Amino acid sequence: MPMASNDHVSDLLARLRNAQQARFEQMEIPSTNILQGITQILKEEGFIKGYRVVTEKNASRLRIALKSTPETGYAIKGIRRMSRPGRRLYVRKDEIPTVKNGFGIAIVSTSRGVMTGEKAKKLSIGGELLCEIW
Repeated sequence: MPMASNDHVSDLLARLRNAQQARFEQMEIPSTNILQGITQILKEEGFIKGYRVVTEKNASRLRIALKSTPETGYAIKGIRRMSRPGRRLYVRKDEIPTVKNGFGIAIVSTSRGVMTGEKAKKLSIGGELLCEIW
């Protein structure tokens, strides 16, 4: 039986990193609304091929297809968790960072849902800075 995690976002990021290190085609993780939001952003921004929610025996799981090419390797080059349960990091609209000169994305949890930092800047809202991915 897998160990329960209280920090689902860190769990997702660690599993993504580990799956790429082990050269997996896809991975699975227990599904939550915030994780679905993050994987939707990763798909829209081209970091993963796709994902789907698989429901089995009262539990839903996210099945994520990783994106890789033989020449360049995996699409995700780096991941950094910003806000943690022990130290939450909230940012205003003008404090949202630009990741790797625009080559990466910041993922922010706002009052209007999980979105990229650029979208949050356009809507001029801040929130909890979850992670940076490049």
